[in-house]
Amino acid sequence: MLNRRLWTTLFSLLLIFSLAVAGCTPAPGTDTAGAHTPKQPGSIKYPIQLKDQGGNLVTIEKQPQRIVSLIPSNTEIAYALNLGKQMVGVTTNDDYPAEVKKLPKVGDFKINVEKVVALKPDLVLANAANGKETIDQLKKLGIPVLVLDAQSIRDVYKSIDLVGDATNRTREADQLVARMEKEKRDVFTKLAAIPQEKRLKVWIEISPDLFSAGGDTFMHELVTVAGGKNVAADLKGWPQVSAEQVVKWNPDVIISTHGGEQEILARKGWATISAVKNKRVYAMDPNLTNRPGPRITEGIEKIAVALYPEQFGEKK
Repeated sequence: MLNRRLWTTLFSLLLIFSLAVAGCTPAPGTDTAGAHTPKQPGSIKYPIQLKDQGGNLVTIEKQPQRIVSLIPSNTEIAYALNLGKQMVGVTTNDDYPAEVKKLPKVGDFKINVEKVVALKPDLVLANAANGKETIDQLKKLGIPVLVLDAQSIRDVYKSIDLVGDATNRTREADQLVARMEKEKRDVFTKLAAIPQEKRLKVWIEISPDLFSAGGDTFMHELVTVAGGKNVAADLKGWPQVSAEQVVKWNPDVIISTHGGEQEILARKGWATISAVKNKRVYAMDPNLTNRPGPRITEGIEKIAVALYPEQFGEKK
């Protein structure tokens, strides 16, 4: 048996440990998302080899100091990871954050490879939409190209992690993903009590000529997380649908990513649709819903508020 002195020593140690743990416990209501990431600042040792979202093995010899982004979502990820000082070039489509407007432009949807090379980047953040020819040209010139190609929320998190690994911002990436996941979870919690049979049917209108989002798309996932039922869920990709089909689906809410609420409300033949009758047509900022970057959780919340305002303390 342990003698009294040993019991006293053990009890004291346990008490000290308990107090230490209690001291590390955040106060109720404190937002600690990402605060306890195990990743340490500056933990990447170069050279590093990564497998990007295009399936390519990319070797990065040293921590990048000059970064060019070829698509707005990549740019937003870079700035969210505190890489603003390393950014030396973007496209004309980039508009967030505001400081990107001052950076040299390397093209729009079509990239000018010569302009990219002239900026002497040691890392290019590309996307599958930039095209294989452009990406291959840059690779042949010896420039590390990291292809990001997120098709889901989970993929967005992976994109953020990849950029974090490539640029020695792993801690920042962990914290960003944790914050985004918390924001998504907060929306889910507020909607959890709504039974499936009372979830609203949603028509997602991508353009006035009635292109929508099928069940295998990024937009479908955002609407689903926001508590909606995509009426085009059985379709794939970005299908064009007839006006008669939308009338038949009779959505409760119409989400437009191109604006035009008044035009939709006045659209001939749509007066019988519940969303039109009840004036539940909402335009969303496409930069929050179409860009697979750090602001997608903000987009999810805005869709959820439009669908179920009462769950967020707002009026219809």
